[in-house]
Amino acid sequence: MQVSDRVAVVTGAASGIGRAVCVHLARKGYAIAAGDLSEAGLASLRDEIEPITPVMTFVLDVRDREAQFRFVAEAEARLGRIVAAVPCAGITRSNPAETMEETAWKEVIDINLNGTFFTCQAVAGPMLRRGYGRIVCICSIVAKGGQPGRANYSASKWATASVVKTLAIEWGNRGLRVNGVSPGVVGTPMVINGVPADFQEVMHDRIPMERFAEPEEIASAIGFLLSDDASYVNGAVLEVDGGITAGYMTARNGENYAIKTTPVRIVPEPEG
Repeated sequence: MQVSDRVAVVTGAASGIGRAVCVHLARKGYAIAAGDLSEAGLASLRDEIEPITPVMTFVLDVRDREAQFRFVAEAEARLGRIVAAVPCAGITRSNPAETMEETAWKEVIDINLNGTFFTCQAVAGPMLRRGYGRIVCICSIVAKGGQPGRANYSASKWATASVVKTLAIEWGNRGLRVNGVSPGVVGTPMVINGVPADFQEVMHDRIPMERFAEPEEIASAIGFLLSDDASYVNGAVLEVDGGITAGYMTARNGENYAIKTTPVRIVPEPEG
């Protein structure tokens, strides 16, 4: 039995940004269709948001295109009208390019890029039939440049940003807005547990706001892009990074060494 005319589909929903998005949208009045591979994580999410909003959980491997379509069909049948989607499923498998194994390359591309595209395809069906929908994909600030050891991850996020812009063009005149967010460093389990502590210090050093983002802060930006307050925003990729991409010759939280150095006095050469 359908219970809502405002359903949001979220993948990678059991932890990190995906979980924060589910909680944020539940508080905004969306019914939530949550997909993830972690049954335990989905059960915990259900316990948290079921008192707030109707929720459906679905054990989902985003690499399985047909499973994504089943997920969306079940969400529509059980919850109601899908109006929003946030493909959040993502992984990282870091290795130097010359030694990166084929499985590490394929897993990241399959989940981060293919999985995101399959989610967009699946939700687009009902959205396009109704002429209304909002999709926000997860890009990354690495889509503005490379990063050592993450050729697979960087490639997946560059490509996701391109998918966002292409879908925005294809679907914008049919009632769908497609945008992306590019988080900087977010304090998710993937970062805290997967990035060496010394490199976390390096990343922290480059952020003008002097801290990593909270997942809830990324969720808030996503909520804005899904909302009517962003009614004319289409094909945008919003950086939510604490200012890390605002400039390049920076360190120690953007401290400006240039203005602290002794100016060099330039003496003009004599004429003649």
